Amino acid sequence: MIQHLLLLPRLRILNANAISSPMTWGFPAMSAFMGLMQALERNLPDDIKLVFNEIGMVCHRLDPQVTSGGVTRAFHLTRNPVDKTGSTAAIIEEGRAHLEISLLIGVEADGSDDLKSAERRQVIAQQLYQQVQGMRIAGGSVMPPRPGERRYRPELVSFDADEEKGAQQWRRLRRKLLPGFALVLRDDRLTEHTATLKAQDESATSLDAWLDLSRLNYECRVIEREDDGKEQASWKVRRPYPGWLVPIPVGYGAISDLFDPGTVANARDPEVPFQFVESLYSIGEWVSPHRIKHPEALMWFVENDLEHGIYRLSNAYTDTLTND
Repeated sequence: MIQHLLLLPRLRILNANAISSPMTWGFPAMSAFMGLMQALERNLPDDIKLVFNEIGMVCHRLDPQVTSGGVTRAFHLTRNPVDKTGSTAAIIEEGRAHLEISLLIGVEADGSDDLKSAERRQVIAQQLYQQVQGMRIAGGSVMPPRPGERRYRPELVSFDADEEKGAQQWRRLRRKLLPGFALVLRDDRLTEHTATLKAQDESATSLDAWLDLSRLNYECRVIEREDDGKEQASWKVRRPYPGWLVPIPVGYGAISDLFDPGTVANARDPEVPFQFVESLYSIGEWVSPHRIKHPEALMWFVENDLEHGIYRLSNAYTDTLTND
């Protein structure tokens, strides 16, 4: 159970990476926000002793930098300067989006830092909020808040041990997240839909289910009109489940052995072990925060299986539904 929750509200990000994986685009992967949390924890000031455990994200605005109009869309690309030979540099396609998000980070005290004091918590929240202003989030730049947005203040909430009082604190906090949508994990939808497709076709795979849930499926139904008895086609979108479901990357899976440090040429860091990986995918759902009854439902955390080479993120949204 989360005891302390840090709110970093209404962060405006310019030119964030909108290509989240080789097969998905539109919004940064949750691993980008997890990377921010880990970078923030590694660079904590010496007088702040905290441990960061999990992170949640609520999106208030998304403005993908793409052409508008028509069926096919293209990213707005930058024209890079010429190279050292004077030739035109190659254009590498980069997807960008402007975001406005709020971040929630589950923290706990480490050592002598006292989070029982409201004044101390506010000092920590304000200091970390200022630190985030100078960092990159999903490859994008954090813009300073507008003058009219100063009403959105960072906050470090210490939940009361009493269940009812803690629930009241969460209800007050989640109102600050509106309007917006939080991204949660729906592995259960993918598992259930895979079983449904397998019942219809034994050769169906999880990839078939993932693709089926990732697109709009139109079904044609032929109905007979009562007035003249003629047949008429009726097209309808087939939605297996309610809610705003989206395909998302959730981490990486190993496709090679784990190599010793320095044995692979051109590795980014020659002092750490190296492994070739590929993206792992699942299904996510955008949920309005007012429907979230427990803060744990929003939070993402690392759930690695090093023995099998699985490096992925997980979320307990489905577990909170079961407990309710």
